[in-house]
Amino acid sequence: MDNAPSIAGLILAGGRGERLGGVIKSELRVGGVRLLDRVAARLAGCRPLLVAHGRLAPEALALGPDLVPVPDLDGDYAGPLAGLAGAIAYLAGLPEPPDLLICAAVDAPFLPQDYIARLAASLGNHDAALAVYDGQPYPTNAIWRVARFVDLPGRILAGTAPRSLKSLTASVDSVALDWPASPDGDPFSNINTPEDLAEMQRRAAVSP
Repeated sequence: MDNAPSIAGLILAGGRGERLGGVIKSELRVGGVRLLDRVAARLAGCRPLLVAHGRLAPEALALGPDLVPVPDLDGDYAGPLAGLAGAIAYLAGLPEPPDLLICAAVDAPFLPQDYIARLAASLGNHDAALAVYDGQPYPTNAIWRVARFVDLPGRILAGTAPRSLKSLTASVDSVALDWPASPDGDPFSNINTPEDLAEMQRRAAVSP
């Protein structure tokens, strides 16, 4: 009998890329492939696979049929935390909510192949597990126990929730997973500036 937990996926794709000239980050291409498509491919085994689009119109992301758009909750929260809360609210409303939710930043194009398996294995009995590379924590690249966070949307609406994913992980029983060093560099590096984008293009040109 299969007792493996069910895992939903969440791509955090609401970034407007102000330091990149106001572009929609998910539409940028690295190695000729849209960032959204690169991350979606890494989370392809998750059901459902959600896309938190923040204040962006979902039509602007050109989502495929397997991707479910999820808006931020109304309120004064924004950013990845609001995206996570919107996803939790969506999942809690399903007839059979998944056990776990794994999330990834849309602007991290080199997620490891074992991203889901390694984070899920590290979770144990903890509420959440987040990826760490070379001492740098990445709370946008994390896995969450859905049942533990069903009250998060209500706390967001009430204004009583922590104000960031980092603060949220610090407020619960979370574990940091130190990722093994890679000769290709940090697998969770993200794109915030034109220089970051140029470096990702360089990495794509020399990566297998």
